[in-house]
Amino acid sequence: MRSMLANLFGGDGLIVIVVALVVLVGGAQLPKIARNVGLAGKEFRKAQHEAEEEGRASEAKSAAMPPPAPIAAPVVAAPVVTAPIPPVQVPASQPVASEQAAITMTPAQLDELLKAHEARVRGDSNNN
Repeated sequence: MRSMLANLFGGDGLIVIVVALVVLVGGAQLPKIARNVGLAGKEFRKAQHEAEEEGRASEAKSAAMPPPAPIAAPVVAAPVVTAPIPPVQVPASQPVASEQAAITMTPAQLDELLKAHEARVRGDSNNN
């Protein structure tokens, strides 16, 4: 520390600071100040040692504890299965080439089919 002060103030600056302290504080007070500074340093080292011991104890305690259990994944409800939708009846006027033929509907027919299905599902759920 002395070399740090010497670098900051130079050799002459350190002497000036010591003389200023003696003049301001008085020669009789310097031993008390030095003792208080020493006690403060001792208390600081004691607190630092206690903190290190506490850190070691908490590390040992955490090492002795088993690892936390993994968090279970949230349970997802199974999808609700409803009665199958009856097949769409194709008017006889439309020829069907094979069973794999695409079924075409007008938007109005699709809306009607969806409304009928929705009404049936609501009716089933109200009965339960």
